[in-house]
Amino acid sequence: MMAPGWLVTNFSCRGQPPLCIGRGWELPADPTVAANIENKDLRAERIRVVIQLGQLAAMVDGTLVGPDLPCGGASPPAEATAGQITMLDDPEGVESVKASLACAVVTNVDIDCGPRSKIVVQDPHRAFATIVAHFRPPIRKRIPGVGVDSSAKIAPTAKIHPTATVAAGVVIGDGTLVMPGVVIMPHCVIGNNCILHPNVTLYEYTELADRVILHAGCVIGANGFGYRQENGKHIPSAQLGYVRIESDVEAGAGVTIDRGTYGATRIGEGTKIDNQVMIAHNCQIGRHNLLCSQVGIAGSCRTGDNVILAGQVGLKDHITLGDGAIVGAQAGVMNDLEGNEVYLGSPATSQRDQMQIFAVTRRLPEIRRDLKKLRSEVAELRSAANSHQSGRAA
Repeated sequence: MMAPGWLVTNFSCRGQPPLCIGRGWELPADPTVAANIENKDLRAERIRVVIQLGQLAAMVDGTLVGPDLPCGGASPPAEATAGQITMLDDPEGVESVKASLACAVVTNVDIDCGPRSKIVVQDPHRAFATIVAHFRPPIRKRIPGVGVDSSAKIAPTAKIHPTATVAAGVVIGDGTLVMPGVVIMPHCVIGNNCILHPNVTLYEYTELADRVILHAGCVIGANGFGYRQENGKHIPSAQLGYVRIESDVEAGAGVTIDRGTYGATRIGEGTKIDNQVMIAHNCQIGRHNLLCSQVGIAGSCRTGDNVILAGQVGLKDHITLGDGAIVGAQAGVMNDLEGNEVYLGSPATSQRDQMQIFAVTRRLPEIRRDLKKLRSEVAELRSAANSHQSGRAA
């Protein structure tokens, strides 16, 4: 059964076995079904589930302050669209809420959030997780069978290998190739002319735009590495978001991209990702980036457009890189970096500063010898001075 909030088109292959052509699977060769498919946008957005703010407040045991407006979704401030609700857990984030299009905010902070309603609760994270789960219900874990679920919407020119798994509610566009061993979990949306190489895994709600290429072993949408401490134990925090990969992105073998906490981890159009790169939850990667092998990006980082991260670069969490920033191999980024600069070293600083540091570092043996010689000469001068003073005293 389709989860609430998903568009159900008027075509289905339910009860009709797929037709095996060559090494791929297609929908039955039924002209009426094919005609219906051709007249549909297979990547249609989810139907908005609309609920009143008062109902959401009751759902989370909160107090509604302001008009009882209809609400059609829940997203972090930077992603919230008109008619959605967002969250504020820290007064320092109030400007991001004011700048958002959200019609309401879940908060425990008594602060002016602009012309929007508030749902006041004790624990905003727990309440917001409940609200997000209402709009994007978690998928019940079960062991899927190999093959294409009858509720999946597959374009007639897509090819799916018989050993792939395509779960309920999945949408796959024209010309897309799904290779052996691929697993596509429920309610993923895949655009036109994508290629999913062997053993790629897409977790639920993952979205791929057109012409995305994922090489063997990519894992897209696994839970982020987020835990909170309760009574000395690590308890998983909410992992209710998803991954959105825009058009013309290519990811190499073994790339891992974690789902957002509440919203999307996003990879911008035209970005190219080398083998074995790790991108953590909530990251927003800009357009036309180049991420070389073994780059590791911690949670909630942002990169501008045309950013280059060379091999084994590491970013700590909540880092922002400006447009055109270039970070050299094995650099460790600990602070925000401005765009159109080259950065080296750990902690990463500008190339100019690092070249000066490298120049001094190379001279350290020579400097040490000079220092040792100077110490010896100073000792001799002190000895001579002491002898002179002793002679005068006598």
